[in-house]
Amino acid sequence: MQSNLIVRGAKEHNLKDITVELPRDRFVVITGVSGSGKSTLAFDTIYAEGQRRYVESLSAYARQFLGLMEKPDVESITGLSPAISIDQKTTSHNPRSTVGTVTEIHDYLRLLYARVGTPYCPICGRKIEKQSPSEITDRLLGGFADKRAILLAPVVRGRKGEYRKLFGDLRREGFARVRVDGTLYELEEAEKLKLEKFEKHDVDVVIDRLTLRGTDRSRIAESVELGLRRGEGLLRVLMPDAGEGGGAHEELYSEKFACPEHGSVLEELEPRSFSFNNPYGACPDCAGLGSKQEFAPELVIDEKLSIAEGAILPWSKKGTGGGVYYWDKLKALSEHLDFDLKAPWSTLDAAAKKAVLYGPGQAFEVIYRRGGKETMRFMTEFEGVIPNLERRYADTESEFMREKLEELMELRPCPTCGGTRYKPEILAVRVGGLNISQASGMSVLEADAYFRQLQDGGLDHAAIEPFLAGHLGGEARTHAPRHYEYVLNDFGTAVSAPILKAIRTRLKFLVDVGLDYLSLDRTANTLSGGEAQRIRLATQVGSGLTGVLYVLDEPSIGLHPKDNHRLIGTLKHLRDLGNTLIVVEHDEDTMMEADYLVDMGPGAGVHGGEVVAVGTPEQVRNDRNSLTGKYLRGELKIEVPRERRRGNGKKLKVIGAREHNLQNVDIEIPLGTMTVVTGPSGSGKSTLIHDILHATLAKELNGAKTTPGRFDRIEGMEHLDKVIEIDQSPIGRTPRSNPATYTGVFTEIRDLFTRTPEARRRGYLAGRFSFNVKGGRCEHCKGDGVMKIEMNFLPDIYVPCEVCKGARYNRETLEVKYNGKTIADVLDLTVEDANTFFEAIPPIQRKMQLLLDVGLGYMRIGQPSTTLSGGEAQRIKLATELSKRATGKTIYILDEPTTGLHFEDVRKLMEVLQRLVEGGNTLVIIEHNLDVMKTGDHLIDLGPEGGVRGGRVVATGTPEQMAAHPTSHTGEYLRRVPGIVPEGAGAERELVGAAPARKGRAKKGAA
Repeated sequence: MQSNLIVRGAKEHNLKDITVELPRDRFVVITGVSGSGKSTLAFDTIYAEGQRRYVESLSAYARQFLGLMEKPDVESITGLSPAISIDQKTTSHNPRSTVGTVTEIHDYLRLLYARVGTPYCPICGRKIEKQSPSEITDRLLGGFADKRAILLAPVVRGRKGEYRKLFGDLRREGFARVRVDGTLYELEEAEKLKLEKFEKHDVDVVIDRLTLRGTDRSRIAESVELGLRRGEGLLRVLMPDAGEGGGAHEELYSEKFACPEHGSVLEELEPRSFSFNNPYGACPDCAGLGSKQEFAPELVIDEKLSIAEGAILPWSKKGTGGGVYYWDKLKALSEHLDFDLKAPWSTLDAAAKKAVLYGPGQAFEVIYRRGGKETMRFMTEFEGVIPNLERRYADTESEFMREKLEELMELRPCPTCGGTRYKPEILAVRVGGLNISQASGMSVLEADAYFRQLQDGGLDHAAIEPFLAGHLGGEARTHAPRHYEYVLNDFGTAVSAPILKAIRTRLKFLVDVGLDYLSLDRTANTLSGGEAQRIRLATQVGSGLTGVLYVLDEPSIGLHPKDNHRLIGTLKHLRDLGNTLIVVEHDEDTMMEADYLVDMGPGAGVHGGEVVAVGTPEQVRNDRNSLTGKYLRGELKIEVPRERRRGNGKKLKVIGAREHNLQNVDIEIPLGTMTVVTGPSGSGKSTLIHDILHATLAKELNGAKTTPGRFDRIEGMEHLDKVIEIDQSPIGRTPRSNPATYTGVFTEIRDLFTRTPEARRRGYLAGRFSFNVKGGRCEHCKGDGVMKIEMNFLPDIYVPCEVCKGARYNRETLEVKYNGKTIADVLDLTVEDANTFFEAIPPIQRKMQLLLDVGLGYMRIGQPSTTLSGGEAQRIKLATELSKRATGKTIYILDEPTTGLHFEDVRKLMEVLQRLVEGGNTLVIIEHNLDVMKTGDHLIDLGPEGGVRGGRVVATGTPEQMAAHPTSHTGEYLRRVPGIVPEGAGAERELVGAAPARKGRAKKGAA
């Protein structure tokens, strides 16, 4: 087998006909400045060709169902293995996808509970034992004596088919009637039914129709035995007049699972019964989602106002409907309950608030008086604001009205299942004392310890009770833990052994990639890109494949330095299995642990696309031409500021934060500084900053419809005028959005073209130079510039529009030029070239310069937003914010802005961020990068670990103070950073005032 993977003549995107040789079965890292061609080489060339070759080996029929990748622009690639991509763009947005389902741990849990689970009665908590036919007969005669009954044997339960042959077979066996989907038929009628073949049906055969009398015990017993035999252990008994009010009542009996006090409660245990994605196990109210979209009182009511002033927002003039009708109803209710409609909502008593929101629960009498005399008396009803909104939401056909009402709604735990997702009878099945929802609610680390004890012979109740207490919750008070068995019997131990082994193996892989803080029921759409990628990495390690080419995109994203070694160990394990790893990465530890390093550059965009240096990490570090090498050997570095800002003397305080795993946290953020929030993965950083701080500030300062997490109060908001979150979400979701349109510079460019002599002569307005509207755009491609050709089992092909040749505009528009360039030529300029081209136009040149400052000089100003990385989108947002006039009272919140950035890009980014703070603004950054931490003015370290072991403030202060902290993991790594002197360990840095700090930063900032 060829020992090397050789890429010859790669010209995809900005690659300049490069040839590179990579060792197979090795850990290879590709690095370089942002835009230098790393991802193009790794993903768009090597991975794309590996996947394309594999898919091409399949039949034409199979290929039409797969998204075949286009052949990359490369001369040849030899030594290529089947390729698997593990990137950051594969996070599921399905609310039914969880950590447990993605890693397949949930599938093994379902099998475990189906095979060794012990069922208990969900009503009394008593263990359910087998019921013999005699016991079933006794229960029927004891509980339903003298009632008419129909005994039914379930022969089909929730399966697709037409079942004509089954009906014929039953008639030949001597049966006369069946119940199909709840309706009774003679068998001759049933054979004529045309059941939908691809819909699920239930078929019960009628065993006997009788009255439950003691004198007929022998007949009842025989019918019960026959029914259980024909129903494979299940028997349904329909009593037409035994229900409430003389209605019908149905009981289900099982030879295996029936509570002697409360009757049969559970069908045969199967893996599908323990799936919240299957109707056999899912809560019927929320369909297994665990939450429901409900109207939130805090979004419906403005507590600062009175009802007369419009406290009920949807019934106010600005709401979604109201008027005299509702006012009359509220007035009548206020007279009935004696509360003041002109009093602020916050001062009303709880009974009045409940009656207004949910209705008084019954009709009430209204008395009209005039001149002190009664003129009218009648009964009326008030349905309540929330029921009224629910009814209108269900009935409306207006999309506008639906959207307006949805602004008043939020996701809340399902009231039926309490957010567990399952039916009560499924939650009554336990293994080792926990039901499947409680087992899924544990963190990976807790689950690993729990299943290890279970595998080692069961759980000692006295030792495990404190551990279980957090997962039994309030249930422990109603169903005492002594009811449940914590030790598996011999049968359970034998059957569960291979299942527990598979579960623990997968849990170990999650621990190894630094995700031990995640709970198994955490929904996948709440995971960060780095977390989702590491979960997929753990799954691949568990698959045990060899001879595969894995291509990964910055797997270290979101990892604290303390967790990095575990990730690197996992990557090496994957290599040692006999696989080739190609990792696009900027992390120094990952680079130095690699077997082979490829440095792309020397610059970005048109200045990149070349291989600058290759070899072992040591060889690249010593390469004089490598920019990466200069940073690795310390020749270039991001300097530690000589002074730390104290801020403007004002502070923003968050008091009593306790959402998710936060443990009643209090923090202070000095305004006018750069505050960095750090800590191990899962320690509560995003919960504190996004779910509480940003959500509250956005609601109070920007008027956003957000629902913050749980906290007591936030002090100091009066010192701010707005909050801006700069995240890595796309700047647009269509190819029509681009950096020029997002920054607003495209409007100025179009205005510039309208002022040219040719445009004036023709009477062209700004709309003529837009590719989004009719007039100036090419109508053949509707301004897209490309045409999509569907190729069935071959990949779709995008070809330049044959009319405009990819220019997007029609011939007449392109005849208008500014300084020799058409509007299409301008959109094709890089930021660097546009900065020079528009040198004489200050409004445009200023925005181009800002994009240059954030390190995006290589990017074309008309590049579709769908092709931008998260880091590029975030820096475009940064440049846009810098272009706005600073108020000095803005707080900016950034989440890991160094994602996808090389050392040199981080240096440029920090200079830009410092400029934001120089304007008197406040920056709060969630970050793990030591270069960002060391340049911050104030650090907040959360931890000490992730998940339930985190959620506390470990240390706060300057980087020097943090480095001196004895137990902070962040401090441990800051002590290793050159230039950081732990406070008290030598010459201390001076804490300076706001004004001198700004001067100092301008001269001595990160270089």
